[in-house]
Amino acid sequence: MLEVRDLKVSYSGIQALRGVSMNVSSGETVALIGPNGAGKSSLLNTISGIVRPESGSVMFEAGDITGARAWVVTKAGVLQVPEGRKVFGEMTVLENLQVGETALHGRAPTYRLQDVFDVFPILQERREQRAGSLSGGQQQMLVIARALMGGPRLLLLDEPSLGLAPVIISQVFDALAELKAQGLTILLVEQNAHLALTASDRAYVIEQGRIMKSGASMDLAKDPEVTALYLGQE
Repeated sequence: MLEVRDLKVSYSGIQALRGVSMNVSSGETVALIGPNGAGKSSLLNTISGIVRPESGSVMFEAGDITGARAWVVTKAGVLQVPEGRKVFGEMTVLENLQVGETALHGRAPTYRLQDVFDVFPILQERREQRAGSLSGGQQQMLVIARALMGGPRLLLLDEPSLGLAPVIISQVFDALAELKAQGLTILLVEQNAHLALTASDRAYVIEQGRIMKSGASMDLAKDPEVTALYLGQE
């Protein structure tokens, strides 16, 4: 579904991505793990059209979206949930979800309002509440639900567990497992390596803008170098 080849990105002369290649197949959840500043968010932002690459290519369902504007990428069915729970705080939960529908660009929806309420029941209870007054966990659920309203074929998730209490993290990742079971394809950036490897089929380890390791998540979870560096185990 997604094929990234030799992607290079720089900011003010500093290379963030140094020839990154990776792929995601339909129905997979693929994780990208690595330390802060490794290039994880830069990769997502380049795929979604927020950042233009210096060189390399991004192919989505055999179509070339390299350097395309963000609205063109969303129209193709690639939607990103950015880090930081960026809700429209003065709008209600329902209004935030309705804004998400604008990403359809005339495409048939894959998730309707009741579908996202089924995945995140708390949002139905809070549908008339101002989004800025929700808890951090509820806001994270809302931004994922808002992306679903845009009809993603590929969902890009940037640090969905960041700043959340463990019980809320569990609820969010239970919802992601449900979406995967429904057939949604997910590319997950997550600094909690144990969580990322548990939730994904395959994973890539990125360091200093380069892919250092890749493989089945269950295999990487047993890799001595990965366990020492990212899982806190000897």
